[in-house]
Amino acid sequence: MSTYPNLFHELGIPQEEIDKKIKDTFETMFFDPEERIYFEMGDNMGYMLDTGNLDARTEGMSYGMMMAVQMDRKDIFDRLWLFSKTFMYQKSGKYKGYFAWSVAPNGTKNAEGPAPDGEEYYAMALFFASERWGDGEPPFDYGVQAREILRHCIHQAELVEGGQPMWDSSNYYIKFVPEANFTDPSYHLPHFYELFAERAYPEDREFWRKAAEASREYLHLCCHPVTGMAPEYAEYDGTPKRLFRDAQFYSDAYRVAMNIGLDAAWFNKDESLGEIVDKLQAFFSENTNLLEYNAYMIDGTPLDEPALHPYAIVATNAAGSLAAKGKYRMEWVKNFWDLPLRKGNRRYYDNCLYFFSLLMLAGKYVIY
Repeated sequence: MSTYPNLFHELGIPQEEIDKKIKDTFETMFFDPEERIYFEMGDNMGYMLDTGNLDARTEGMSYGMMMAVQMDRKDIFDRLWLFSKTFMYQKSGKYKGYFAWSVAPNGTKNAEGPAPDGEEYYAMALFFASERWGDGEPPFDYGVQAREILRHCIHQAELVEGGQPMWDSSNYYIKFVPEANFTDPSYHLPHFYELFAERAYPEDREFWRKAAEASREYLHLCCHPVTGMAPEYAEYDGTPKRLFRDAQFYSDAYRVAMNIGLDAAWFNKDESLGEIVDKLQAFFSENTNLLEYNAYMIDGTPLDEPALHPYAIVATNAAGSLAAKGKYRMEWVKNFWDLPLRKGNRRYYDNCLYFFSLLMLAGKYVIY
C-alpha cells in the first residue's frame, strides 16, 4: 500500500495519540448516546442523521459508508448501504438508478430527485468495499453496484426515458442536479474520477479520465484569485451563481479546500491547486479569529450572518494543508488538532468534515 503524508506526525504528535484520536472520534460520532449521528434500524439497517434538518441524506449516507470502509467496519457499511438501497434507491421513473437525496429517518422520501455528490461518494465507497472485503450477494456485490451507479451518472438519458445525466458531456463537469446547467464546485472530486477511470465499465473510463482533468481546471476557474474562496454554486464559466442565498462562500464551498488536499495526497497531478489553499488560509489567518466566521462573498466581503458551520471551515482549511505550501499551512493543522468535535444540533455536517479531515491529515484516508 502507498504511503500517505501524515501532517500530525510532522507536528511532532506521537502516532499512538493520533490513532487514539481517530478511534475516539469515530466512536463518538457513531455510538455516543449524546453526540452520535449514526442510528441503527432493526437488525440490518442504519442511517446517518442530519441533526440540523432531521433527515437522512445521500450526502451523509455515502459519507458514513466511506468512513466505515476506511475504519474496516463492514457491519456499519452494510447497514447504511441496505438502508440506501431500500429507501432511497429509485426503481422507476426518470430517476431510475439514482437515489432520492433526502428521506425521513423512517425511510419516507422527502424528495424524489438526487444530489450528484451522493452518487459519486456511494460509488467510491463501494469500490473500496469491493477491494477491502470482496463482493457478496446483491446488493452487497459492491463493485457491480458501483459500476452501475456510474453508468447511470453519465448515460441516464440513454437508459431511462426522460432521464438526465449527472455530468455534462460537453465539458465533463458534474451538475448541481441532473436538470441543471450549472455546478457546485465542492462536488468536483478529480481524485475520485482518477479511480473511476480505472474501475468503471471499460467503455466509460475515458470519460472519467477527461472529467478528472476538467475538474482540476475548473477549480482554478471558479476560485477567487485573491481569497481562494470558491462559490457554493457556480456557472460553467466559474462565476458564482445565486441560488438559495446572497452569500457565495457558504457551507458547501468549504469542502473545496479538503478536496484539493486529498487530491494532492492521492495523486498530486496539479501542484498549483495548492495555491488556492494558500490564499484561503492567508485570508482567514489574517482577517478573522478562530471560529468567528461569517458568510462571505468570494472576494472576502463578510455578510452580516455568522457561518452556519464554523468547525467545518477549520477542518477543511487544515485538510487543504496537504496541498498548501504557504506560511500558515501547519498553523491550521495545529488549530484543527486542538479543536474538539462540534456538539449540538448542527454537529452533523461539521463533524463529518472533521472526521474526513482527521483521516486525511493522519495519512489514514487511503485508496483500496
